[in-house]
Amino acid sequence: MTTTVPAAAVSKNFGAYQDAAVRAPVIITKNGRPRTVLLAYEDFVRLSKRDRRVQLTAELGANEIAAVEASEMEPESIPS
Repeated sequence: MTTTVPAAAVSKNFGAYQDAAVRAPVIITKNGRPRTVLLAYEDFVRLSKRDRRVQLTAELGANEIAAVEASEMEPESIPS
């Protein structure tokens, strides 16, 4: 379960939140808004590797293209 905490709390008790981040990401807020995430190193490495995978759109099949065309972004994912 992801934990959300203010930056001031993390600053005062970093060790505890560092331990918590090994189990699940910790969302750190500033002025009540999510700003950063503290996560386990292994999760960071896994996510970093995903960013490096590249696939040409020409290599996608008809079903994959149809799935992309039919997809919609979640409202909270759209930058404001």
